[in-house]
Amino acid sequence: MKQIKVKVIPNAKKNRVVESEGMFKVYVNAPAVEGKANKALIELLAEHFNVRKSAVRIVRGEKAREKVVEIACS
Repeated sequence: MKQIKVKVIPNAKKNRVVESEGMFKVYVNAPAVEGKANKALIELLAEHFNVRKSAVRIVRGEKAREKVVEIACS
């Protein structure tokens, strides 16, 4: 298991993951409404770390832009 700090930027032009200063900035084109940005975040991180979506889980910051995400490494 690995925990990372993530800052989410919703409503971005395109989805991308940028690593800077020990924190990941994740740009998602989904709005921060009804969990859509969180769903997009999980899908994007799963693709970035090459794991299943079920292996990515938001530990802290469900409703905040800064989150702690846990990734189960296989």
